[in-house]
Parts: sequence; structure tokens; C-alpha cells
Amino acid sequence: MSYYLTTPIYYVNSTPHIGHAYTTITADILVRHHKQRGEETYFLTGVDEHADKVARVAAEEGLTPQEFVDRIVPAWRELAPSVNAEPGYFIRTTDEGHKRFVQEFLQRIYDKGDIYQDVYAGLYCVGCEAFKTEEELVDGKCPDHGIEPEWLEEKNWFFRLSAYQDRLLRLYEERPDFVLPAFRANEARSFIAGGLRDFSISRATQTWGVPIPWDPDQVAYVWADALVNYLSALAYAPGADLGLWPARHLLAKDILRFHCVYWPALLLSAGYEAPRQLFVHGYLNLDGRGISKSLGNIIRVEELTDVYGVDALRFWAARAVTFGQDADVTIQGFHDRYERELANDLGNLLSRTTALIARSGGEIAAGSAGGGQLAARATALNEEVAALFDRYEITAALDRIWSHVRRLNQYVEQTKPWKLARDPERTEELAGVLYELADGLRVVAVALAAYIPETAERILAALGQPVDHAWENVAPGRTVAASGIVAAEPLFPRVDEPATAA
Repeated sequence: MSYYLTTPIYYVNSTPHIGHAYTTITADILVRHHKQRGEETYFLTGVDEHADKVARVAAEEGLTPQEFVDRIVPAWRELAPSVNAEPGYFIRTTDEGHKRFVQEFLQRIYDKGDIYQDVYAGLYCVGCEAFKTEEELVDGKCPDHGIEPEWLEEKNWFFRLSAYQDRLLRLYEERPDFVLPAFRANEARSFIAGGLRDFSISRATQTWGVPIPWDPDQVAYVWADALVNYLSALAYAPGADLGLWPARHLLAKDILRFHCVYWPALLLSAGYEAPRQLFVHGYLNLDGRGISKSLGNIIRVEELTDVYGVDALRFWAARAVTFGQDADVTIQGFHDRYERELANDLGNLLSRTTALIARSGGEIAAGSAGGGQLAARATALNEEVAALFDRYEITAALDRIWSHVRRLNQYVEQTKPWKLARDPERTEELAGVLYELADGLRVVAVALAAYIPETAERILAALGQPVDHAWENVAPGRTVAASGIVAAEPLFPRVDEPATAA
């Protein structure tokens, strides 16, 4: 079975920040792990360029929308490499291949009879790119963007979403893990059960977008364009094909309705399978406030990676935030976790282990395992972490790996190899202890390879082990004989002061 995973495509009305990096990092962690398990993987990310808000920002800067997006997209293209994520393709909704596919997709729905023309009059939030009811507003404003929606009235083309209410409810009933976490599935199911209203899939007053194939004077509503990217990319992106469908989607909770209700209905209408799964994560809140340009608390990726390194950011994204939940984070908390867990728990463990091996001749003797105290734990680690990944519980999986790191540190204190080294009659016992530690670190390195890939390779290299991330190597006793082991350089050098938000 293939493992095809997508991030949402990001709006390009401004440049990326740590919140966008969070989703990209977690997606990359998931894909890397499944690749370790020998699965065929494909990872898609990219940008949504046809939003009305993009056209408005461009106009404010005296640019055409195309000029504006061409200027800002390179910053978004660099987001994945800046966090060591490796997508198979970066899609732009201005790609000619995407635009052609959107038109074909909408034509299929039109030909099925699921599109009709009508007049829409209602409140429209530019920030959400969505219509709002009075009940959804707080003090007359959008609760997500804090702005008053605009009154919009025009003749549009509508999709018969209401015709898919029963099919969507049946989909949720037949596939209880269709949307995760479960409480997000309940939100979507409740919205569907409350009655679905048809929604407009075109705009008559805009020119920035994909022309409606049967009515070129109108353009596709941004969500009727953007959502299709998950499928369109497979038709023209390098290394992809439509056989990878259906996809697994990662998304933030603010776009749940579009992805968990509108998107499967559009797919069913067009004759495609619904997504395989959708995982809805929460928000990062910095010092108790949502991270946003309007609040002035944006953190750029490089503000953290230039000081702490990319792996530290990847680790923090998975460790400090329970994946799926909202989380309050602080820069001080980032710094403290870097020192306590990365530098002390893991970094010192490697430094101590390699230094002990170096002082004992610099060799790891294969087959010289001691009492096998850690073997059962390593075997269990393989099964438990894989099971947690299958439920998108990447934070719990990392917790499980970290408990093994701490158990290895305890093993050092219990066995006291520095004392064994002073007793010539305990040479064999010492070799067994050092093998247990090296083997345990090798297991940890492979298990952590999806989270902190550069660090995992450094650990394996320091132990003289082949760089093989296959998940089957999360198992005891696979450490090979090695010589010339020297005390490793610190994995995570000390950082004196926390980085500060701009």
C-alpha cells in the first residue's frame, strides 16, 4: 500500500512562519517513518495563490496578482528545505497542469448535474475565504480573524452539497477513523447532521483564478480550486501518478469544514474515492496568543534554526506539542527542552558511551552483549512506536523513544562501566556493558531518524555503524563490530541565551 501524505497548501499573502513549519515538519516526520517501514511514499506541499486576499495584497503593493505571487513564492518554496523536509513536489495553484485539472474536475461535476446557477447574498470573510452566518460571528466579527465580514451579492454557480448529506454520514459511520482525532470527526459529523447547504463554487466579480470551463466570465471559488491540488498534482508532478490516490491529509482545525465535509463530497461527485484519512491538528500559541502577523508575534524559522539547529526545531515540534491539540509554547520552553533533553539526555549519553569505548581500546565487539537487560525494551519499542505512528500519535511515539533514552542513561549509572574498566578481571563484563550501550544508542538513532535525521546519522557514524534506517533495525543485537571509536563531539552544543521572537 502506498503512503501519500499532503500538507494544506499555504496562502501566499505573507511569508512563512513557525506555524507553517510545524505542519510541514510533522508531515515530513510521518512520511520518513513510513519510508523506513518500506512503504512507497509521496509527500506533497505547496501554495494556494488564487485567494482573494492575495489579489488584495497585490493591489495594495501596486502589483498584478501574478507579479506578487511570483515574488513571494520562493520564500515558501524554501520552507521545506529550511526544516529538512523532503516533499516529492511543491505545487502552485498557478501551475498550468493544476489549472487544467481543476477545469476537468469541475466539468465532471457539472456534467453529473451537481452544479446549478443561483444568486448568493451573504456575509463573506476575506480572511477565511468563506461565507459566514450571523450565528458564526462574535460581536459581528469573524472569530478567527477579528474582522467584520463583507456583504456579497452576485450570481454564482453552486454545488449541490445538500445532495451528499446521507452519503457523507454513511462514510463517517463506515470509517470511524476517517477523521482523526475522534473529537474532530465528531465536529464534522455534527456539522453534516445539522443539515448541509449548497455552496458557491464560482465568483463573478473576481478575475484572479481558474476560469469556469462552461462560463469563462467567472472564476472558480478559491476552495473549489485549492482542494483539488491534492489530486491534480498526481496527474503531472514528477514521480507521481493517480494510482497513489487516495491521500492522507494533514490540516489545521480552522479548515476542517472544507476538508472533512466539502472535499469528500466534491470527490464523490466527480467520481473519485474520498481521502483515505484526514488528521486535524491544533494551533500553536506563543506565550498564550495565537501566532499571527496581526499580533506581531511571528517567529521565523531561521530565528530558531540559526541558534539551535534544524533538528532541535524538528524535535521540539513533535515533543513540546501533543499532536492534534492546541498548545501554548514559549521560546524559554524551547531552550529548556533543548538543554535538558537533547543536550543532556541524548547528547551526553553518546559522549559518555563513545568516551568509555575509546578508553577501552576504541572497539565494539559484536556478539559481546551483556545480560541483555535492554533487549526486551528495544523489541517492544519497534512495535509500540509503529502502532502509535499508525494513529498519528507522533508525540506519544517520541515519548516512548525518549523513555528508552532515559533507560539507557539509568543503565550507565547502574552498571558503572568506569569502575569495570579499572578491574582487569571484569574485561568481558565491561565489553558486554559497552555493547549494550552502543546497541541501545543504535536502536534509538534508527527510531529517531524520522524526527532528527541529521542527528541520527551522526550517532550511527560515531558508533561506526552503517547508516541504515530500515525499521527492522529497531531491534536488539544488530550492532556490528567496529573499531577506531573516539569520543564524539557534542551533538547539541550549549546555547547561552534563548532566542527571542522578532
